[in-house]
Amino acid sequence: ELGWISKVHVNRPAVVRHAEQIKKWRTVKGNWQAAWLLKAVTCIDLTTLSGDDTPSNVHRLCFKAKHPIREDLLKALDMHDKGITVGAVCVYPARVTDAVNALKAAGCNIPVASVAAGFPSGQTPLETKLAEIKLAVEYGAREIDIVISRSLVLTGQWERLYEEIRQCREACGKAHMKTILATGELGSLANVYKASMIAMMAGSDFIKTSTGKEVENATFPVGIVMMRAIREFYWQTGNKVGFKPAGGIRTAKEAITWLMLVKEELGVEWLTPELFRLGASSLLEDIEKQIFYHVTGSYALQHDLAMA
Repeated sequence: ELGWISKVHVNRPAVVRHAEQIKKWRTVKGNWQAAWLLKAVTCIDLTTLSGDDTPSNVHRLCFKAKHPIREDLLKALDMHDKGITVGAVCVYPARVTDAVNALKAAGCNIPVASVAAGFPSGQTPLETKLAEIKLAVEYGAREIDIVISRSLVLTGQWERLYEEIRQCREACGKAHMKTILATGELGSLANVYKASMIAMMAGSDFIKTSTGKEVENATFPVGIVMMRAIREFYWQTGNKVGFKPAGGIRTAKEAITWLMLVKEELGVEWLTPELFRLGASSLLEDIEKQIFYHVTGSYALQHDLAMA
């Protein structure tokens, strides 16, 4: 629907002003804070995307994914029997088999997500991107985080962008597809909105802010624009598309603010792992520290909490 795309206008000053107001929101306290933080845990894609990833650190990550919060802390909150785990474990395609085997050995059904399609730059031929997606699915990934070709956005080649994402969606088969827009490299908020729409039109199950490798990652202005695109798409089509901010989200307070923003822009029904994820590698550590403080009244020492 190119006519839909051509009419897009984003009021940048208004978006930026709203984003500044969000930063001033008061955070929740006490049991309410603990509840929001546990909700955030269930929406985390626990991620390791390093060049030195090995089977052993992927196994450790998968154990942490199944036991994100210490059992005694959950018992103190009467949440030990609620099956709290992270939303997914996210790794490179070469580490998917390690993650699948580790989670199977741990006896849990947490999905494995794999980045693909030329992550993080997107500067690989389409044939290579599709082959990588198919291999990741073959290895056992149930979610695929693809990355778009930014050049197609910057040069306004919307039909080509649509076709590329559509083919990636086809290659994913039954796996869910999250489309990474790399918003920090798209040039404008209008381009962020247009790329969001194209990605959803092409069949994306989620749209995601960033790879985590750009200079600018998840910010509130791009989050607002992407969520309003999701809302507009839902109004027009009846299809709910998920949202995933990723990159630079490191503190419990930031996680709660993102949850509150999703609740404000999209509604409570989006606050589930099926429609909202937080892409993070170090966020879980801070959340567990905050829950430790809430339960014990003291700050955790380095050896009190398992490595995330």
